[in-house]
Amino acid sequence: MKEEKLRGILLKYQNKRDNDEYMLEKRRAQVYEQIPEIKTIDREIAFIGLKMTKAALEKTSSREEIAFECRKEIETLSEKRKSLLIANNFPEDYLEIKYECEKCKDTGFLPGGKKCSCLKQEIINEAYRMSNMTRILEKENFDKFDMNIFSDEIDEKENKSPKQNMMEIISICDSFIADFKEDNGDNLLFFGSTGLGKTYMCNCIAKSLLDQGYVVIYQTAFKILEILENYKFRKEGDHRMNEESYRNLFECDLLIIDDLGTELNNSFTTGEIFNIVNTRLLTGKKTIISTNLSPIKLGESYSQRTFSRIIGNFRLLHFIGKDLRWENRL
Repeated sequence: MKEEKLRGILLKYQNKRDNDEYMLEKRRAQVYEQIPEIKTIDREIAFIGLKMTKAALEKTSSREEIAFECRKEIETLSEKRKSLLIANNFPEDYLEIKYECEKCKDTGFLPGGKKCSCLKQEIINEAYRMSNMTRILEKENFDKFDMNIFSDEIDEKENKSPKQNMMEIISICDSFIADFKEDNGDNLLFFGSTGLGKTYMCNCIAKSLLDQGYVVIYQTAFKILEILENYKFRKEGDHRMNEESYRNLFECDLLIIDDLGTELNNSFTTGEIFNIVNTRLLTGKKTIISTNLSPIKLGESYSQRTFSRIIGNFRLLHFIGKDLRWENRL
């Protein structure tokens, strides 16, 4: 992402804070009009605050005693204000500033200076907007899911129909989403031929978790390797942004690797795929992999240690049936 895009995102955060302050002032004006006594209380609290500050600056021998008495007075006045609000059908926190993100107070940064998860996701979302991902997720989600396009004809190898199979897959994916915050080692591997809904299901899960505020990165295996190459070999773009994209692959709440097996396969590829998967497993970060390859073909295409980490730590979900090309029908 270019610097001007990042500046634009930070400007949005400034606008959020300005709006937070504006809405607080509107609520305050409303309360002062209906309950003038609260305006008087707020003035008293402000005056006491100035008294505390003055005592601290003068460094008098009685400053601790003054500070203690001031805090007691402020506490008493605050309780009185809260009671007045409740008595007049206002929430007790009505005169407190409301932030979209309580963790960073709409600054985008945590107290230690690290990026807040909301800023990380905003940066990722901007990249999605640039790649048309937002439009795709608006069309491909659980609300638009049509079970009727799947056949009721029994698959002899699986001993169930594609519709039954998809119902089982959706149930598992629903549980994956519902229990996402749990440290349960859940990871999913979608495999099967093209046109059976693997990418669509990835989109459904991504949309559901994005809506809950999780940091989700959804990229094809080819694009992920492009990110790795840009960072490792300092290729095109700003190196700081390349590093940010690289770190996000390891730190995001959910990484979805789509179309594993379509990328150029070599020692660098297999080594980096293993590094990403293994690091995320060790740190308890969840991953979904989608591939047209069967587990046997995966074992032939990637190193044994990569294959073992995937097979041993991912729930395998087989998509069956005929090529529906359903994404184009919806």
